[in-house]
This record gives sequence, structure tokens and C-alpha cells, in this order.
Amino acid sequence: MTAFADTGTVWAEDRERRIARLNALARLMDTAIRVPGTDIRFGADALLGLVPGIGDAGGALIGLFIVNEARRLGLPKRKLARMVGNLGVDAMFGAVPLAGDVFDVYFKAHKRNIGIILDHFDMTRADIRDVTPERR
Repeated sequence: MTAFADTGTVWAEDRERRIARLNALARLMDTAIRVPGTDIRFGADALLGLVPGIGDAGGALIGLFIVNEARRLGLPKRKLARMVGNLGVDAMFGAVPLAGDVFDVYFKAHKRNIGIILDHFDMTRADIRDVTPERR
């Protein structure tokens, strides 16, 4: 084992792993479930929104976790502000009973924010490895 490791390679692998985890979380929140016979997808964010008050706050907290991870990955403040803006729009319109839940199905703030992260690192969704563990 050498005392001097190639930290650039390690950082890139760690960054990709972290982005893949964030992408999996965003997928769970925004597009995990497909309505049979359609291309309409929704996730836990839309389902959480059905719980008055608490649900939208829970979705916003998860979104803030993604923003904080983006900050830790080194995204500039203007991109972080765009991400917070996406969460604000999602929370504001999502708070409207029923109509807000329909809005959550189409707006997908978490996936938009992952797109900002990927754009910053000049990556595409195809560059992200699947972090889902294999079933045994």
C-alpha cells in the first residue's frame, strides 16, 4: 500500500457513488411507480403529499438533504439557489390540497435537482451506475 494515493481517482469514484445514491433517492421520491398502461410516473413525494401538513414538509426535508449533498459535492451557490427554488415551487404548489398532489406528479423537483448536479459535473443519467443491491 502506498502512502500517496491518487486522490483524484478516489474522489471521482466517491463522487459518482454519491450522485448515484442521490439519483436513487430522487427516483424513489419522484418516479418509482408507473401508472399501468400510461407513461405517468409518481413517487413517494406525491404519496407523502396526501398527508396534510406533514407530508409536504417531509418531501421538502428530503429535498433539502439532496441540496446539502450537492453543496458538499461543491456546486456553486447559484446552482444551489436554483435547487432550493425548485423545492420552494414544489412545496408551495404541493401544499394546495389535491391539486398540489397532481402538481407533484408532473413537476418532479428532486429529479430536476439531480439534473442540475449532473449538468454541473458534465454527466448524464447514463453515466450513473445502478446502486440497487442485487437480489439473492
